[in-house]
Amino acid sequence: MNMNLYGHNGQWLMVDCGVSFNEPLKNDDLHTAEVVCADPRFITQQKERLAGIVITHAHEDHVGALPFLWKRFKCPVYTTAFTAEVLHRKLQQVGLAGQVPVIVVKENESKQIGAFHVTWLALTHSVPEPFAITIHTPAGKIFHTGDWKIDNQPIIGSGFSPKHFQALANDNVLAMVCDSTNALRSGHSKSETACYEALLATIAPEKGRVVVGCFSSNVARLVSLGRVAKETGRYMALIGRSLINMVGAAKATGYWPDDLPLIDASHLGYLPKEEVLAVVTGSQGEPRATLNRLAADSCFDLTIEADDLVIFSAMMIPGNEKAIMGLVAQFKGRNIRTLQQQDTDLPIHVSGHPCRDELAQLYGWVQPKIAVPVHGEPEHLRANAEVAKLSQVASQLVGQNGDLYQFAPQVCIRRQLVATGRIALAR
Repeated sequence: MNMNLYGHNGQWLMVDCGVSFNEPLKNDDLHTAEVVCADPRFITQQKERLAGIVITHAHEDHVGALPFLWKRFKCPVYTTAFTAEVLHRKLQQVGLAGQVPVIVVKENESKQIGAFHVTWLALTHSVPEPFAITIHTPAGKIFHTGDWKIDNQPIIGSGFSPKHFQALANDNVLAMVCDSTNALRSGHSKSETACYEALLATIAPEKGRVVVGCFSSNVARLVSLGRVAKETGRYMALIGRSLINMVGAAKATGYWPDDLPLIDASHLGYLPKEEVLAVVTGSQGEPRATLNRLAADSCFDLTIEADDLVIFSAMMIPGNEKAIMGLVAQFKGRNIRTLQQQDTDLPIHVSGHPCRDELAQLYGWVQPKIAVPVHGEPEHLRANAEVAKLSQVASQLVGQNGDLYQFAPQVCIRRQLVATGRIALAR
């Protein structure tokens, strides 16, 4: 989950407002897991100072808490068209349709939000319209990356363009607040196009039904699977409300290709098995999601049989290993084949986050004075800080959730209140 607060001149700017799954309460049982968000008490006690909320992209860990917390903030929300579409659908579900002022911004556009001059810079990631932002005040400029990777061949949108980030080296960036998810991995992340090619190579020779479990928010992966279905003579259907909702948002904003039809899931049972491609929820072993129901042979829309193939096109999120392997064991007990990333040399899943070479490249382009690693466990943050140090970034701040950093006028003083003329990050 992500919720960052930037303070300057008596005002605050929130960047992202997401949810996460809590740690299971006992015996690693996902039935006991709860969706949680960051504690917003600090800012709700002074909400009159909250100038606005910026949402960088449409992943749940960046936008999922906003519909539930907005009544505590009651301020404008700034984001791009695709994320706005996803957010509007969420707001409608909680009875807030038409009540939240959502300001839609475009690439390279700037907005003055209270004391903060904010500019949106396009990135590549696993969801449409991922954006970094710069936050400029008289006390200094902050570069907040959001989630990103360097993908020169994305399935959706243009390839990563370095020019705007190289230009930041001339802007005297005070601090770079940076994604750390893959900071423990050497090298460079693989492209979504490589994943598409791997899925095509995997599915093309199959003679039975193919089921693919993936994250519903990965629209690029869904488009790839739509292309695979078309090229292999299969019909693709989505099973899972979150998948259907995300594709609906993609269609509404022009990100779903017109030449990739989808069929209703209820039609899958009437097709020859070699023509079935089902994309489903539940890649993390969630007990009420479609993959679990397929494993238990209790899915209303589809039954799979021996020698059919289930592909896990998603990372195994730490903490979910037992649930996922239990799901795999259920399939294997029915002689249904499964394929996970560790079972093949083909990249049937690729990450949407930067590895160490990409981190070093971005630090080299931006040349900030301070590095603030975020979005990861402590070992990820430390690894990001190590890359920043090797990239000649003078100061690295590695802390815990809830820490308050003072960036200016005096650098690296922690846990101080923000007064006029100072800029700080609370996370």
